[in-house]
Amino acid sequence: MPATFYPWLANSTSMGPTKKQDSTTAPAVSMADLARELGVSMTTVSRALSDHHSIGAVTKQRVLKLAKKLNYQPNHLAAALRKGQSRLLGVVVPYIEGKFFPSVIQGIEQAASKAGFSVIVCQSHEDVLLERRNVETLLNAQVAGVLVSVARNTQDFHHFDKVRSRGIPLVFFDRIPPTEQVNSVVLNDQEGGLQATRHLLEQGCRRIAHLAGPQHLNIYKHRKQGYLDALAAFGIPVDEELIIYSDMSQEEGAAAARKLLMLPNPIDAIFAAGDSAILGALQVVKGQGIRVPHDVALAGFSNEGFTAITEPQLTSVDQRCDEMGHAAVRLFLELTATPATPFAQRQVVLQPELFVRESSLQLATLQQSI
Repeated sequence: MPATFYPWLANSTSMGPTKKQDSTTAPAVSMADLARELGVSMTTVSRALSDHHSIGAVTKQRVLKLAKKLNYQPNHLAAALRKGQSRLLGVVVPYIEGKFFPSVIQGIEQAASKAGFSVIVCQSHEDVLLERRNVETLLNAQVAGVLVSVARNTQDFHHFDKVRSRGIPLVFFDRIPPTEQVNSVVLNDQEGGLQATRHLLEQGCRRIAHLAGPQHLNIYKHRKQGYLDALAAFGIPVDEELIIYSDMSQEEGAAAARKLLMLPNPIDAIFAAGDSAILGALQVVKGQGIRVPHDVALAGFSNEGFTAITEPQLTSVDQRCDEMGHAAVRLFLELTATPATPFAQRQVVLQPELFVRESSLQLATLQQSI
């Protein structure tokens, strides 16, 4: 079955994940072991195992008999790499914490496995320098395709030119370069921001703050635009004092909430472009004795697992994680079957879903549901 490899777990000589060796387990038998035992060359063993016509029947029988006796298992991955015909799919993500990226990777693995591909996963840790090394690692592994969600501080994308120049299909997902000339799978983040803010407005909120992420990243730029669209639809003027930019961490979400709660004109809602930030805001709001949602309603983005277990549970926009992973692999397969030209870029856009929970339902709504 196709496997997943994590290079950051590997030692200096292995592409695979490190495993704790069982001291009672014998090391795997190699082709070199067979050749040494039989007193023949590795080329002879290789050709005998592949039933090559240049090897006589007697020699083939000797090789096959010893291979069976010693339980020799061929390394198909190494053979593929030697031939330059790898069935490996490389994936670069900023991190593998929380729900979103692990779920996307799971979707990628499922779809890739069905198509006969193994997956190598690399983390950039939100660092463009490490992201560049990840790309080099994948190219050295002769991957058949590269799927990427860019790091937070990536603003120069030239390191991906080498992937394209080698004719390797390149698909960006979630976080993508600010150009239409890429193949990508994205969520309609603008619609997600619109849904969340519109929901807060429909609950009667009018002083809605927005915790915005770095605006050079498409996801945060579009989520903010959705927020602005909803305000415009309800005739609410934009108050720049209510928009706070941060890195979307829990700590910065808490700091933003403290700043907002000090305003002379109180806010009645916060929409954050990420769930970690809204979690930090929730802790501060509750810590100051402010009731959620009765005094301040809250909504986030990503539908992380913790949103369903906080008190109160947090309203959040779901990003269709598994579907994004499947879609990224499908797009890769399409590009493999029909190589893209500079004028034939493809973009898949998934639609978000707002999960409404107690953190945004005003008191009257809550009482009706009891």
